[in-house]
Amino acid sequence: MKALQTLREQVPLAPLTTIHLGGPARYFAAVRTVAELAEALVWSDGQGLPVQLLGGGSNTVFADEGFAGVVLQVAARGFTFRERSGDVVCVARAGTEWDDLVAAATARGLGGIECLSGIPGSVGATPVQNVGAYGQEVAERLLWVRAFERETGKVRQLKGEECGFGYRQSRFKGADRDRFVILSVALRLSPDASPHLGYREVAERAANLGIDRLAPVEALTAVRRIVLELRRGKSMLRDPEDENARSVGSFFLNPVLSLQAFAALRERLGPMADAAPVYPAPDGVKVSAAWLIGAAGFHRGQRQGGVGISQRHALALVNRDGSTRALLALAGEIRRGVWERFGVQLQPEPVIVPYDPRRVGP
Repeated sequence: MKALQTLREQVPLAPLTTIHLGGPARYFAAVRTVAELAEALVWSDGQGLPVQLLGGGSNTVFADEGFAGVVLQVAARGFTFRERSGDVVCVARAGTEWDDLVAAATARGLGGIECLSGIPGSVGATPVQNVGAYGQEVAERLLWVRAFERETGKVRQLKGEECGFGYRQSRFKGADRDRFVILSVALRLSPDASPHLGYREVAERAANLGIDRLAPVEALTAVRRIVLELRRGKSMLRDPEDENARSVGSFFLNPVLSLQAFAALRERLGPMADAAPVYPAPDGVKVSAAWLIGAAGFHRGQRQGGVGISQRHALALVNRDGSTRALLALAGEIRRGVWERFGVQLQPEPVIVPYDPRRVGP
């Protein structure tokens, strides 16, 4: 009964998110074991209450009214490293802070996730979103996830290739949304590896440091510092003193267009066609959402109803003592503006959690 003993009522959700928006959870519990998780889920189902999982709160936006059910947070933390066939396997519990893990790995000279430094949130959330930045993705290093299957009450281990990874996508976010609760992950890391330099800004700064003359541990640590500096410059780090950091990071995904849709976009762009930043993608062409937003007439620092666009990054929508309602209204205006100007539909990246009292039982 330990999970129910820790169950609290009317818990404010805004402080548990990086954007600091949303009303209270009707019930909230932090669970640390499989038994506590199972108990909380059985109780919620018995009460007819919807359940919302919450990781580090860096990719979640709650309604102003809050959540009319049970918010569960997997709180088990910790990680281990062990050698295996020339690589090092890191097994981390879901509640671990992601950047704590990256810092520990780079300090040990283990390559593979150094460009994912500074990303806020928990380890358990990274496979859901297939977190990526500066040329690296979690999918490239993930060996398996250990997950609790809500329907059967069993713990399953899913290999990386079974996770349905795509650009900021996985089976946990798509077809199997709400089916599993991730408990831990295993990552394959490379000892004495050279840092990844596939992103121009990172590569240029690394070259200026003479990174090719550094030992592996020093080189990985240097790239981690570079990435942290880049993220800080875009207000993409947790910082209570930075008003532009009250966001969920990038609010929109970079759209991936088919070759036909990309040709249509270029036609609409006319003389600006070659100015739009584009990147290769498995299913077509990835276009910069930030560039589309700017070209559609929206600008950094723009404010509206207590929210706005970050002064440092066009993809970040910022809470300036506003409301979720105002945030979603601004996001809707941006989406309409880009659609009307370019015929491209932007998709939100964060999880938008609605308040729906109709789903609540007695």
